[in-house]
Amino acid sequence: MSELTIGLVLPDVLGTYGDDGNALVLRQRARMRGLTAEIHKITLGQPVPEGLDVYTVGGGEDVAQLLAAEHLIADGGLNRAAEAGRPILAICAGLQVLGHSFRASGKIVDGLGLLDATTGSLKKRMIGEIISDPLLPGITEPLTGFANHQGSTILGADAKPLGSLTKGTGNCDEGEQVSYEGALQGSVVATYMHGPALARNPQLADYLLAQAMGISVEELPPLEGSFARQLGDEVVQLRKERLR
Repeated sequence: MSELTIGLVLPDVLGTYGDDGNALVLRQRARMRGLTAEIHKITLGQPVPEGLDVYTVGGGEDVAQLLAAEHLIADGGLNRAAEAGRPILAICAGLQVLGHSFRASGKIVDGLGLLDATTGSLKKRMIGEIISDPLLPGITEPLTGFANHQGSTILGADAKPLGSLTKGTGNCDEGEQVSYEGALQGSVVATYMHGPALARNPQLADYLLAQAMGISVEELPPLEGSFARQLGDEVVQLRKERLR
């Protein structure tokens, strides 16, 4: 691979709580392995290139969700990327937009259908830290992030949860799925975790990086240099603080 291409999708409308940082984390962890990596920013009104290596989609408020869904459905580029097996990380509102439907501004809105999921409304808004045990093969450390959402997401048979909840509110607050967080389907990894999620969960970042390169996590080149070691120490400390 001559260059890793990272699609930052609609950061002008879906970029709440530093979600743009997920693309930065992927780029930096690639560069610390001696790889060339660049971020391709795709703003509202621009077509989504379907041939990039990995995509990140962030969170936003109701109006932002409506704008994003309308544009992404009409454009079709992200759907074609998913059909081609390109890894996609979707955060919060991004998770909802990638489902079959979601509630925004008091109405039910069609999503992209990349996740077998529908989103209504929580009885009580979730604001705070969440922790889950990962259900994604190869991820062994607890997943942690900050959540602030009103959405109640129910997964259908074709989607699986990202994690089994141990703290906070997950996808929903009633029914059989109250103990789950996030969603997995095909090449899509989705979660309500902000943070940014990949800064707080480096194993998840490396999983997406490996998927983008078409290799296993074990085949990733090692992190290089003193900066990488320093950063690794800082991430470990951050995770300890957040988990505590």
